[in-house]
Amino acid sequence: MVARVVALFLLAVAPRLLAQPMPSGLRPEPAALELFERDWVLMNWALKYFDANHDILLQPDEAATAADAFRRLADTNHDGRITTEEYRAARESILKHD
Repeated sequence: MVARVVALFLLAVAPRLLAQPMPSGLRPEPAALELFERDWVLMNWALKYFDANHDILLQPDEAATAADAFRRLADTNHDGRITTEEYRAARESILKHD
C-alpha cells in the first residue's frame, strides 16, 4: 500500500520537477567536459589536480577550472587560441610531469 502511494506521488510530482529549469550553476560546460572525455591524458590530469570533491568524476565547475588551467598551460604564445602544436606540446608536458 505504501509503495503505491509513493508511486502515485512520484507520478504526480515528476512532471512538475522535470519542467523546472536547471539552475545555471548546474549546467555542464559541454566544451570543457568534452575536452577531458576525448583525451585520457587530460582526464587523468584534470582528476588528479581539479577533482575537488574526490569522487573520481569531473563536475562541471571542476571541468571548467581544469579547462582554464589547461588553456593557460597550452597557449604558449598567449594569443587566446590553442593550436594543434600547442595542444600536443602541453599534452606531452603533462605526460612527462605527471
